[in-house]
Parts: sequence; C-alpha cells; structure tokens
Amino acid sequence: MEPVDNDLFLRKYQPSDIKIASEFLTTWLPFLSRDLCSDCVHVLSRRIRSLDSEHSCNTTETVSRDDKPVYDHNLEDDRFINASETASPKMSWDDMTQEDGFNEEEEQKVREDTTKTPQKRKLSRDEREQFRFVNVKRMKVFSCYEKVKGRRVDILEGLELHTGVFSAAEQKRIVDYVYELQEKGRKGELQERTFTAPHKWMRGKGRVTIQFGCCYNYATDKAGNPPGILQHGAVDPIPLLFKVIIRRLVGWHVLPPTCVPDSCIVNIYDEGDCIPPHIDNHDFLRPFCTVSFLSECDILFGSNLKIEGPGEFSGSYSLPLPVGSVLVLKGNGADVAKHCVPAVPQKRISITFRKMDESKRPVGFTPDLDLQGIKPLPYEQTTLNTPPAVAAIRPSRWGNDQNGGNYNSRGGGQRKHRESSRGYHHSESRERSPTSRRRGSSRHSPNTAYRPKVHSNNTSSDNV
Repeated sequence: MEPVDNDLFLRKYQPSDIKIASEFLTTWLPFLSRDLCSDCVHVLSRRIRSLDSEHSCNTTETVSRDDKPVYDHNLEDDRFINASETASPKMSWDDMTQEDGFNEEEEQKVREDTTKTPQKRKLSRDEREQFRFVNVKRMKVFSCYEKVKGRRVDILEGLELHTGVFSAAEQKRIVDYVYELQEKGRKGELQERTFTAPHKWMRGKGRVTIQFGCCYNYATDKAGNPPGILQHGAVDPIPLLFKVIIRRLVGWHVLPPTCVPDSCIVNIYDEGDCIPPHIDNHDFLRPFCTVSFLSECDILFGSNLKIEGPGEFSGSYSLPLPVGSVLVLKGNGADVAKHCVPAVPQKRISITFRKMDESKRPVGFTPDLDLQGIKPLPYEQTTLNTPPAVAAIRPSRWGNDQNGGNYNSRGGGQRKHRESSRGYHHSESRERSPTSRRRGSSRHSPNTAYRPKVHSNNTSSDNV
C-alpha cells in the first residue's frame, strides 16, 4: 500500500480534518464493510487506521501548503465552504459527520431507494444539509399562566426549544474549542474583559464566563458603571467557529435573519454552579438563544422565582435542556418570566448568542462582514431539487406541545442524568410518561416523544 503521507488526495486536507475522518470512518467501519469479502475488509480497515497514525507526525507539511486556511472550524456553512471550493477542493469536517442524522433504518431506506435506479446517486452537500435541517425538532407550545399585575398571563409565550441542530461530532468540536479558549484565558492570552474566573467562595458562585463582541456588566462596578453593555470594555471579537454556529442558527430558522447575534457569552459550569433569577438586560434585542453542551440541566421560569438557599430556587415551571439543544427566548418568556439555572449536578457548558441594541453598542464597534446577508434555508424544495431518498424519510417539521409544572429545586426536582461517559450526544428526544392535562389545554396532541418531567407542589399557577 502506498504511504499515505505521499498521497496527493490527502494533501488537500488539514490534519484536523483527516483525524476527524479517521474517527468517523472507524466508527462506521462495520456498516461500510458489510457484505465485503475478508480481503477487502482488511484493506479498508488498514487504510482507515493509517490516516491518523501517519499524519499525526506530518502536521507541519500539510498545514504549510495553504497560506490562508479557510475556516478550519467549518460546520457546513455554505458561504465558507463554497469559498474554499473555489480555491481548492477542501472538505469540511462536517461533510464527514453530518450523516450522524441518519440512523441505520434511514440509511437502509436510502440504500434501497438508490438501488432501484441504474446508477447509485450520492446525496450532495446541500441535500445532506437540507435533510438535517428538516429533521430539526422544534417545540414551540409552552404554557404556564400566572397572575401578573392583576392579569392572568401566559409567562412562557414565545419560548422555543430546538433539538437536532448540532450532531455529536459538532458538539465535541465546539466543547473542545471552548476548553481551548478557557486555557487561553487562564494564560492571559485573551482581552482583559473577555475572560472571567471568579473565586468560588460559596456554592453556586464561581461560574467561568468568556465574552465576545461586547462586555456585559452584571452589576454596578467599582467605576460606577451600571449593569449593561460597557461602552469601553476591551473584549475579543467573535471567533470563527462561533460565527459559523451563528450562521447555522439563522440558516436553519432557529433565529430570524432580522436578529443576527453580534455578541455571545460562554458559561462554564462546574458541579454546584448556578445562575440566579434574572431577566436579560434590554441592551440586547429579542429573540436570543442559549445552546447547551456536556450535560442536561433544568431551567426554571416564573414571574416570582424564590431563592431557597445557595444554588437552590423554586418557581412555576421547570424545563429540561437536553444536550445539544437550543433554547430561544422572546415574548413573555424573555420579558415577563424570570429564569434561572439551579446548581448543576455535573459539568456543563452553555453559549448564549444575542444581538445588541445599536444604540448600546460599545464605542468603536464594527459589524462583522461574515455575519451579513445570511439567508435562511427554504423549508420545502421543488421536486427537481429534492432527491427521492430525502423526500421519502422527511419528517413533520414541527414538534407538538409541552406540559408545564411547578418546581422546587429543594424538593427533588433534579432527575437522574442519562448521559454517555463522554457527554456528547445526538440531540434526540427522550421518552417521558404523559402527565395529567387540565381542561381547556392546548389543542395540540401530547408529544409522547419528548415531555419534561414536572413537579406540582402548589396550585397558584394554571399550567396548560
């Protein structure tokens, strides 16, 4: 077998892409080698194993081939990928991992469909992205009624929960990059206001934060600056990987193109860290969103959340945030209901993306050209553009409704977490047992594929 370090094909790719390809192909080897003879399986296995081992010591040569590497953290962003194709036939790492959206049954359907045609047809990058996009689960019916200023109000109006936006491999890459940023912050390699790691002086205190685009002041500081966006705070610009995430969120209809984020904050939780009850400052526009990584946790909502102790809160509604999910806040869910995260039972990372009010932007702020002109993907394609293999397994676009419940973090509200040892997951719904429904509840049928487990310990709120 010809040494892979002399392979002209592999020289087109970055070492990081080759390593991801090796991991991906190793995982899929049982499927790829199915029905092959033993000799073919042996050759295929050797070739896959050779990728990482041979190129781990050849990093310098491969990297130096390109003077200007093109977005090596690409998540299948069409603009960035098309630009790279013009210069050289590079492949995004996500090209090799986004088939995570196919389970074995779906792969078999595609295989059977393509075998009926004279020539087997491979899905293009755009078709694969379209498949993943239409498979995103979107849950938009959350209801919890409380009396606010004498009126009965649905405090959760406007909340949305999206799952399936990021594959397991994408989540891992994002988490690894966050840890790289954390290490840079510890070494003083980030701007003064970008990285903050307060001393843990009590349970719930000490969450690490990394801010990009602007510096948000949580409380009046020693200089007398009030809470809000600092006009003269030195922070780093949004990293390339996070800009690609933003383009995914807008392109896949998680956030609207009229509210493209220009700032973000990373929260790194250790066990016991929390976020106290609050409403996000109106220096930031609505909607905004939070992406969850590493472990599931509960977020509480209520117009009158109570602090029961260090890291312990009680409120009207508890919503589980699955690993890899995106929670979008707008309407009453952002401006009437407060929200908080009780002390987390294990390591967690979240990234919140927000757009600043133009009048509140820091002095000297310049809009990022990479985040201009993002166009959402169409929900439906014409028959000519939609491959039969995708159309045959396209699911319903929207999820069904959710039931709420009362919650007290001291009353055993935390559930046993069922994460894998590595903490990276496909964003799939978890089966919950149905809860009782009140008269006059939502007309939507219950979603038995995903239902938060709720706890009712008072009757002051009317949950739908």
